[in-house]
Amino acid sequence: MSHLKLDVSKLKPFIGETCLPRFQEQIKSCHELLVNRTGKGNDFLGWIDLPAQIDQALIDRIQSDAVKIRNMAEVFVVIGIGGSYLGSRAVIEALGNPFEDLKKDSAAPYVIFAGENLSEDYHSHLLELLDRKEYAVAVISKSGTTTEPAVAFRIIRQHIEAKYGKEGARQRIFAITDASRGALKQLADSEGYSSYVIPDDVGGRYSVLTPVGLLPIAVAGFDIGALVEGAVVMRDIALESDNCEENPCALYAAVRNILYRNGKFIEILVAYEPNMLYVIEWWKQLYGESEGKENKGIFPAGVTFTSDLHSMGQYIQEGMRVLFETVISIETPSKTLVVPDDPENLDGLNFLSGKRFSEVNRMAELGTMLAHVDGGVPNIRIILPALNEHFLGQLIYFFEFSCALSGYALGINPFDQPGVEAYKKNMFALLGKPGFEKETEELRRRI
Repeated sequence: MSHLKLDVSKLKPFIGETCLPRFQEQIKSCHELLVNRTGKGNDFLGWIDLPAQIDQALIDRIQSDAVKIRNMAEVFVVIGIGGSYLGSRAVIEALGNPFEDLKKDSAAPYVIFAGENLSEDYHSHLLELLDRKEYAVAVISKSGTTTEPAVAFRIIRQHIEAKYGKEGARQRIFAITDASRGALKQLADSEGYSSYVIPDDVGGRYSVLTPVGLLPIAVAGFDIGALVEGAVVMRDIALESDNCEENPCALYAAVRNILYRNGKFIEILVAYEPNMLYVIEWWKQLYGESEGKENKGIFPAGVTFTSDLHSMGQYIQEGMRVLFETVISIETPSKTLVVPDDPENLDGLNFLSGKRFSEVNRMAELGTMLAHVDGGVPNIRIILPALNEHFLGQLIYFFEFSCALSGYALGINPFDQPGVEAYKKNMFALLGKPGFEKETEELRRRI
């Protein structure tokens, strides 16, 4: 079976012939830390074997609930923040029709995300929509106390109970939370919500292949079995060898760390399909939250080409030479569209007549890569045979395993996020949360 491939041939002008072989020993050590579960953060390594451990009973239950939701709801609201929404949104938007919500005959509910921001306008507009639509809700949180989703669930729970009554609301709320503790678990048990478990040993940004991601993806109408199977394929490849020539995860971790040590501390993830935007956003969280510690780490950024070639393209071509690009290249599009001939040819583009849009897009990709390499920007290509559930599953696991290896190569714990708490403490103090009185006084003086 075909699988994701990594092309690093355009890195030779930047890393030479000897850097990668020299780095192999370090990657081998990092691989051993992961496989043997002996590295930092080893209590959060449940994601390594997760794809192979998902049993058919869980898939069947998720698919059954997805059918139930699809039959009752025009809109499915997914409440969560960070990894509790980015993974599912990435897959849904990558595989979906961007104009699906405008179609009158759509079989799947429109999946909407809430609780990932604190905007009063956004959530007010959402409530106005829910007044007019039949809907169901998934609320996702291990603790149930994370501010953004907890506040959103408060208002939506009040709305859904007012609209459908307490019993009707129970049938429309699905909780994805801790197995035994936390505010959301307690509420789900007391109210009788259908609930799913987030494994204790899987962190939020690694949770897309748990019910956190699988339920919304199934509700949107996509094949979660194929997604998981793709992840299993990449897991087998990742675990089988620590050799960069055989393991694309090891190769990606190695070359990005070599580039980082050579002064390339910004990585731009590039896609030439606009529906990959949230794959980029998910990747940014995965790598930014995993690697940005102890004043270390590659800064993850993202663009979608060719549109961003007309905005960010100038900087990438001629700005500071501190960045490199990783391009997600999709070999086979799912649709066929040909550039028509124009007898008047006023735009001078008849040389494109008869060519598929995908061919024009591919030449833009290859031409841009060469221009950027010539301009001093190293380029890595991740090649996906097609954009479907199976290969997205491979891509998700590829990025997860590579991220863990890369974090260990940096010498940090890739599975915690201590810096995320800083803004929360300040926000709580400024809002007058009990117990923060001293901080409240100090911060208000500063602002």
